[in-house]
Amino acid sequence: METQSAIDRFLASPALSDATRRAYGVDLAEFGDWLDARGASVEDVDARLLADYAAELGSARRGRTPSKLAPATIARKLASVRAFLRFTLGAARVPDARLAPRRPRRLPEAPKAEEIDAELERFDADEPLVVRNRALAELVYSAGLRSQEAVDLDLADIEFDQEAVRVRGKGGKERVVPLGEEAAYWVARWLEQRPKLARGAHDALFLSSRGRRLDTSTLRKLFPHPHRLRHAFATHLLEGGADLRTIQELLGHSSLSTTQMYSHVDGKRLRKVYDRAHPRS
Repeated sequence: METQSAIDRFLASPALSDATRRAYGVDLAEFGDWLDARGASVEDVDARLLADYAAELGSARRGRTPSKLAPATIARKLASVRAFLRFTLGAARVPDARLAPRRPRRLPEAPKAEEIDAELERFDADEPLVVRNRALAELVYSAGLRSQEAVDLDLADIEFDQEAVRVRGKGGKERVVPLGEEAAYWVARWLEQRPKLARGAHDALFLSSRGRRLDTSTLRKLFPHPHRLRHAFATHLLEGGADLRTIQELLGHSSLSTTQMYSHVDGKRLRKVYDRAHPRS
């Protein structure tokens, strides 16, 4: 099988969008050149050959200044090659082994508490939608909610007497998160305004202007990166002295290793704890 002909057939597939076709085209041209340089064709590709290609990408240099390809770039190129091989050879011929280097987790810079205050103070009026927006933002920050978790909340999930929020997270897992005083105040104000919008979605806590359950697009309009509120929640708890295991429970992470990405954000506090607690500090 001639490699370039196989690549052309794959790229001509109507299942690919124009943008995907362009992206795949660049990556597959490089892969085709690599195969040609080794005197190999697409039919020769097996787990070992694909691993060799991944290794070469990992040590690739571009330009005059040596610089390795970023893990995300390598992962993208290998994904392009895998898609091509599945199309051309069939899924059974494509090895499932992880070949790309693990990408480092990167956290967006968490806003400081005073920056959060300034953002929330923008929503300070008595109109129903403004009160709803303030209540929504306060709750996301106070309880460390994902965007979807916030809009999925029902009226019964807010327990004022217990000062708690019942959250349905990923995989249907439920957790109970404390309801902060400021969030409780604004949610209560929103519940006073809610009947003015309620025309349906009777159980939904947050409603759109049409009376339907809110969706995550509204939250993204209010805050271009709403997940920063969740990061701020975790970061500010850590800075305040909370331990990672507690933060794991509050965030709804199934594994502590996911929460450990926050462990670098407060080196000064860790140093203070060490100086105070260790006999040889």
